[in-house]
Amino acid sequence: MSEENLDKIGYWTEIKLQILEDCTKEYLQILRNQKSIQQVAYIDGFAGAGTHISKTSGEVIAGSPKRALEMNPGFDEYYFVDMNPDRVERLRQMGPSPNVTVYEGDCNQVLLKDVFPRCRYQDYRRALCLLNPYDLNPSWEVVQTAGQMSSIEIFLNFMIMDANMNVLRKKHGLRQPGSGSTNDKVLGR
Repeated sequence: MSEENLDKIGYWTEIKLQILEDCTKEYLQILRNQKSIQQVAYIDGFAGAGTHISKTSGEVIAGSPKRALEMNPGFDEYYFVDMNPDRVERLRQMGPSPNVTVYEGDCNQVLLKDVFPRCRYQDYRRALCLLNPYDLNPSWEVVQTAGQMSSIEIFLNFMIMDANMNVLRKKHGLRQPGSGSTNDKVLGR
C-alpha cells in the first residue's frame, strides 16, 4: 500500500490520536506498577494501516498501532486486526516482531476467538483494547465479553453520527427488510 492510498484524516482525528496516545501511556504506567500482573497486551480491533495522511498538512501521521509500538516501555504483546488485506500487509511490515500478531478478518470474530482468550484475568494478564471503527460495526458481544473477563479495558470510539443516521433510517422506513438494526447490534438489543 503506497502512501497515496492511506486514509486521509482531519484535525479532530489527529487530536483523538494524541488523546489516545496520552491515555495509553498512563494506562500502561499504572499496570506496570502492579507487581502481580504478568503481561499487558495492546489490542486494536480496527487497526487500519498504522499510519495516515493529514488533510491539513499532507504529512504522514502515526496511527494508533504505530504509536503503541513506539511507546517505551511498551506492551508485552500487540494484536492488530483489520479486514483490508493491504492494510494488514502494511501492519505486518510495521511490526515484524514475535510479540506482534496481525490478523486479517472481522474483529468481532477474531477478538472473541483468538485474542481475548490470551488475556485472562486468572493468568495475571491485562489488555487495553481499542475499538475505533469506521462505522457502527463492533458487536455488543465483544464489549460484553471484555467486561465479563475483568482483564480488558476498552477504549470505544462510538460513532454517534452513524447511530443517528440508523435511527432516522428506521424511523422513515429506509432500512432494508430483514437487515436488522446496526444500533441494536452495537447496543446489545
